[in-house]
Amino acid sequence: MAEITLEDIGKIYPDGTRAVGEVNLTIQDAEFLVLVGPSGCGKSTLLRMIAGLEDITEGKLSIGDKVVNDVPPKDRDIAMVFQNYALYPHMTVRDNMAFGLKLRKMPKADINERVNEAAETLEITDLLDRKPKALSGGQRQRVAMGRAIVREPKAFLMDEPLSNLDAKLRVQMRTELGRLHQRLNTTTVYVTHDQIEAMTLGHRVAVMRPVSAKRPYNMQQVAAPTELFNYPVNLFVAGFIGSPAMNLVYGVLSKDEDDYFVKFAGFRIYVSKVAIEAHPGIDDYLGKRVVVGIRPGAFEDSRIEDGPADRTITITTDVNELLGSESFVHFFVDSEPVMTPDIEELLADAGQDARSLGDRTKFTARVSPDVAVPDGGELSLVIDTEKLHFFDADTSDRIGATQRH
Repeated sequence: MAEITLEDIGKIYPDGTRAVGEVNLTIQDAEFLVLVGPSGCGKSTLLRMIAGLEDITEGKLSIGDKVVNDVPPKDRDIAMVFQNYALYPHMTVRDNMAFGLKLRKMPKADINERVNEAAETLEITDLLDRKPKALSGGQRQRVAMGRAIVREPKAFLMDEPLSNLDAKLRVQMRTELGRLHQRLNTTTVYVTHDQIEAMTLGHRVAVMRPVSAKRPYNMQQVAAPTELFNYPVNLFVAGFIGSPAMNLVYGVLSKDEDDYFVKFAGFRIYVSKVAIEAHPGIDDYLGKRVVVGIRPGAFEDSRIEDGPADRTITITTDVNELLGSESFVHFFVDSEPVMTPDIEELLADAGQDARSLGDRTKFTARVSPDVAVPDGGELSLVIDTEKLHFFDADTSDRIGATQRH
């Protein structure tokens, strides 16, 4: 096992395209760290730089106490698991798992011992004599994991290893990956675009976004899953982490004696002191336009729990989605959509401006499945105002946040 340290890591391709910039990150010994973000954010490129499959054009990379910028992949003592299982079709499971060890000319007895131990850990002992064509997708992924495990590397690097599996199998394999890490306790860096995988697997999660001319760095926030969810450092993290995404709307803060209020889309809502304390320096924003964030789970149907008027909004539903254990109510509020830097860049690229987004913003509320309101019906929703989020409307940063990237 080993600590992995990245200092000002960057990747610029020969044509001048920057894929990765200014990454400073320490992955602790035995930690399970997840790199998550949309396509093109540089997460797989960063993983391949750690593996040695991509040249590092800026910064310093260390594995343990050794700088490995110029060390070839085979000498870094890491093992990779890819989205593609990459198994040899003419070999049995046993031979696929043992192949790398045979290339190292390891004694046969030691190879058999490692293969058998890994097979037992992954519960594929009865598959050792089969060939890949006789295995299911989940079984093949276990074999690919086994091939990495037998090497007993300092670190595992995993590049979207579950993306080829169906939804049910992904949930199962996600659980098994977490259990496997508990057994092996090996430093693991895991790449995914699926924020549910990131939140359930990672000890910490590193949220990345594509670089741009104005923003030459990828890393947005590195934190434990609960911290990312409850204290997103900016609007990008707030919108990316959480499903459904956080509702965002423009609002204005005010103070009446010791009580704080926020007005948005024609509603005036009391702001809990818990939310105020979670945003140091918020008094500097009184009377100014801010971005208000409300997670779908911060709503509840007022017919189930009567709420005070200053925490209740009455809306007209657009579409209701019943999922069995919960319902998602979609509706619109009368407010122009929030202009994040990403939206501004997209509109500029398309030759459009903010007016093209209209003057209404879509919201989603997660409520009890007992709520049965027809599409177009009226519904009162109580807001848990302890869970309100506030962001600077100009910079997109969370009010009071200290981490920038």
